[in-house]
Amino acid sequence: MTLDTNQQQVSYIIGRDLARNFAQQNLELDIDTLAAALKEGLAGQPSRLSQEQMAAAMQQLQEQLGGGEEEDDDDDTQAPNTMNNNKAEGEAFLAENANKPGVTTLPSGLQYEVLTEGTGPKASPRSSVTTHYHGTLINGTVFDSSYQRGQPATFGVSQVIPGWTEALQLMPEGSKWRLYI
Repeated sequence: MTLDTNQQQVSYIIGRDLARNFAQQNLELDIDTLAAALKEGLAGQPSRLSQEQMAAAMQQLQEQLGGGEEEDDDDDTQAPNTMNNNKAEGEAFLAENANKPGVTTLPSGLQYEVLTEGTGPKASPRSSVTTHYHGTLINGTVFDSSYQRGQPATFGVSQVIPGWTEALQLMPEGSKWRLYI
């Protein structure tokens, strides 16, 4: 590997930043799959997972990151019930949230509130963005926060969950939105 060009150096920096973020969150990832997904996403190829599969996988990750479950995690019989309950609670939350003043609901189901409207350009699917974010579950549990790490995150617009990808392309640079995914 050479790091002679600015593109190579920036790519390396972003890779190191991702690795640091993953390590801080104690994420165990399959690096080969991660690299393949990055290549496919940057090439504009469609996802190999459906929206439902991605949502289920991310929900499972959120539960792992949230920790603190008092019940035995080895009891797989409760997992489907927990997922169904979480899905129902999420749907009820979004249905109620859609009626709140200032909340916009898109055809995809993404909901957002504009807290600060930026004036800069909008990102494209191939853009890389640097942003602060604060991810919470509907009960308020924080599962990830660049604010808590004290440094914004940099990632490709197409390398995040679909709701983020959609919102990032709608937001002018400098905006601050609250997303409900």
